[in-house]
Amino acid sequence: MEISQDQPTLWHIAISHYSEKVRWALDYKSVEHERRTAPPGLHIAVALWLSRGRAFTFPILELDGRRITDSTAIIAALEQLRPEPPLYPADPEERRRALELEEFFDAELGPYARRLPFYEARRDPELVDQITARVSPKLHARLGRALVPYSRSFAAVRYGAASSRAADTARQKIIAAIDRLEAELGEHDYLAGDRFTVADLTAAALLYPIVRPPEAPVVTDRMPEPFERFRDILRERRGYGWVQQIFHRHRRTHPPSTLPGDQQPATHLVDTAR
Repeated sequence: MEISQDQPTLWHIAISHYSEKVRWALDYKSVEHERRTAPPGLHIAVALWLSRGRAFTFPILELDGRRITDSTAIIAALEQLRPEPPLYPADPEERRRALELEEFFDAELGPYARRLPFYEARRDPELVDQITARVSPKLHARLGRALVPYSRSFAAVRYGAASSRAADTARQKIIAAIDRLEAELGEHDYLAGDRFTVADLTAAALLYPIVRPPEAPVVTDRMPEPFERFRDILRERRGYGWVQQIFHRHRRTHPPSTLPGDQQPATHLVDTAR
């Protein structure tokens, strides 16, 4: 889809780890851009409209006359737009490895690192209310706790977060991904070569809902006890500490009281989508 604009525009979900993956890439490459969000639950309709049915979720990046869907494709486009600092290794074998690991973590970690927090959170109505107030303060101010049942139902349907069996699978997938992360790292600091690449960015960004490093978006000050017990199992793992280190070394800190981009909701498509 052709668009006309000078500055890139990122359509994202403030708490999404796939959106965080793209925000991180944009910030790492110092690409000035505008960020847009949609009201909770309406982002699917906005994404379908923006992409003409090619994508039903964010992130979507408007860049150089295109609307690019999928975080992997967006980072590939950013590498062409601004090669320095690179996220793809120059060495062909290291590049192949980095892209293979990006694909693995996208498919085998991302959906499950999202599902488990939603599963645990949706069983706590007070926590759901706190999160909706944080993510969409204007809508929460109008609707209050009436948003809670909608948010819980949306998380159950969209993210498969209602089933205890699905939650068990998510825990297993997260542990398996950390196993793979640690095995690929070996004695090294980075996954593909001796510097930060798209593989490190992807693994760290997609694990942020589990590790919750201070540089990541702040959604809530607490999580349910079952979720914290699961995190306790992981805290001493090398992979868990590695995520904290990668965020600390390579991620610009967000102010702790805000989410990145939640100040610019897109409530009128005709006015904000170009």
